[in-house]
Amino acid sequence: MNTILKRFYSIFIARNKEYFRDRAAFGWNFLFPFLIILGFTVIFQNRGQSEYKIGIIPPKVSATQVDSLPVEFGQLKLIRRVEFNDRKTGFDKLKYHKIDLLVEKGSQPLHYWLNQSSPKGNIAESLLLRALYSPADHPGLAVKSFVNGPRIHYINWLFPGIIAMSMMFSALYGVGYTIVRYRKNGVLKRLQATPLTAFEYLAAQVVSRLFLILVNNFILYAGCSFIFKFKCAGSYLDLIFIFALGSICIISMSLLVAAKVSSEELANGILNLISWPMMFLSEVWFSLEGSGYWVKLISQFFPLKHITEAMRLIINEGVGLYDLRYHITVLTGMSIVFMVIGSLSFKWTET
Repeated sequence: MNTILKRFYSIFIARNKEYFRDRAAFGWNFLFPFLIILGFTVIFQNRGQSEYKIGIIPPKVSATQVDSLPVEFGQLKLIRRVEFNDRKTGFDKLKYHKIDLLVEKGSQPLHYWLNQSSPKGNIAESLLLRALYSPADHPGLAVKSFVNGPRIHYINWLFPGIIAMSMMFSALYGVGYTIVRYRKNGVLKRLQATPLTAFEYLAAQVVSRLFLILVNNFILYAGCSFIFKFKCAGSYLDLIFIFALGSICIISMSLLVAAKVSSEELANGILNLISWPMMFLSEVWFSLEGSGYWVKLISQFFPLKHITEAMRLIINEGVGLYDLRYHITVLTGMSIVFMVIGSLSFKWTET
């Protein structure tokens, strides 16, 4: 056991030294996500998004669910309807700013709810009332109620996604691309002559990259929290746990690419094929609320989706690990599968 740990530790230290000595890459890992956050802060902090999401919930008492929204309102290009099968889901989405206005289907007069801390909700209400044809002359056409919820700026919503995206690129390219380069340069061939096993080598790569990602993003999070006044509503220990588990999952995924590929160009293409769709379908930049069923279903197969959603729930809503058990189970299962397949199919040489 001592010998195995020594081999593992040697690879771990060697990989860390290689990373810290590459000052350009080391600096860019901090600069790139910081610049993205800064840019979105300047652009979207006050303006927000241009589309308004209107949630539709069934009536409290079973009745004929006739669409009570004005036709003119539904035809507005700025409006996206989101249907909910139960009332609780609709109120939760409104409370945490996933939608801008909530309407009860078939209500006469029209019953709708706003989140008092949502600026976009006031605009959505104005569009609705305008479609009701001079509501001042017909006060009985609509009844307004409020839902209380924390005020979440777009940049606060975006921040967990940027951190997760930074981690994804660091994990995929820091392990997958590096191992492919080692194989092409003959480094792995020399390591094959040692008692080091494939599992020991890959495990050391995973732990090394995990350590580096945690250090990088801890500094990034602390810096952005200080400058942009971010606050975490939940436990920092829960946040670190989810981030570490997500990092392990993404790193393990990169091993599938690194296991046999010998061409750096091919590896780069495969990593791009994995990373870009995963980034756009994992709610890093925008919510998928209101998207098609198949879009939401495909997103569940991407680990970045579970990482981003879990981190947002901790930071913005303060939920605990028990409430995140679905995401934890999925990420753990993916990590095990990726690591086992990567270890079994690993090749030391190009042939």
